Amino acid sequence: MASGREIKTKIKSTQNMRKVTRALEMVSASKIRKAQDLMKASRPYARSMRKVIAHVAQANTDFVHPFLQERETVKRVGYLVITTDRGLCGGLNSNLFRRLLPVIREWQDQGVEVDVVAIGQKAIQFFRRIKGVNLIGSTSHLGERPKLDSLVGVIKVMLDAYLANRLDRVFVASNDFVNTMTQKPSVRALLPLPVVAAEMLGASGESTHAPDFAVAGLKLEQKHDWDYIYEPDAATVLEHVLGRYIESIVYQGVLENLASEHAARMVAMKSASDNANKVIGELTLIYNKARQAAITQEISEIVGGAAAV
Repeated sequence: MASGREIKTKIKSTQNMRKVTRALEMVSASKIRKAQDLMKASRPYARSMRKVIAHVAQANTDFVHPFLQERETVKRVGYLVITTDRGLCGGLNSNLFRRLLPVIREWQDQGVEVDVVAIGQKAIQFFRRIKGVNLIGSTSHLGERPKLDSLVGVIKVMLDAYLANRLDRVFVASNDFVNTMTQKPSVRALLPLPVVAAEMLGASGESTHAPDFAVAGLKLEQKHDWDYIYEPDAATVLEHVLGRYIESIVYQGVLENLASEHAARMVAMKSASDNANKVIGELTLIYNKARQAAITQEISEIVGGAAAV
């Protein structure tokens, strides 16, 4: 059995650790409301933009934007991966990587090369260690109120590569905020738009996503062919709208991930604090037993010495 001094040292260190986890839990609890408000405020725009763009992908128009053309052969794909900058948020990032890696390996088994743009320090560190994946761009430390200006650069890297035919498909991988206890990793198509429309329609003509996802409830009707009247012309309108579509989806992914980060950290730190309380209780019990055994031994020695005299 460890000595009383060693046990007291362990109790003290566990108490210090509990102070840290409680502080982190309270910080995340204070920030999660603002993060949820930002996320919920931008959801309607992102959902509407995704639905309109999916309809545009099915429209009949004389002008065909490169984003609307699905390429027959896929030689290289790109992924925009959104993670956190800091750790101590449970399995949030690791669950996303476990969801993403099998998809990447499937492409690689088909001889397709994979490019990655990392948003968040954890994604940057992770993909620097992964062989066979090209990290072509990165950004991090977006703060508690992410700005679209900080994302334009990395988004442009992907769009330029796609327009230059260096990429044949683009996906975005992030965590969807469902509720405080649940965050689900997702990998969704971003380009080309026919793939986005097919992903939303699925095989049954309805949205393939569960009702707790950010894009839940998006349904495309195929009763007639979609068409639009463009002013001043289709090229100008589509160039602007499609750019806003890409930015809105990526920005929404960042906000969803931010809310998921604070929720996951709050839950993880509360669990850590509860475990620390349990450890402190067990160590205190051990310390009391050791102290009682030492007192009993001293009494026995005193009684034995007195009897010998």
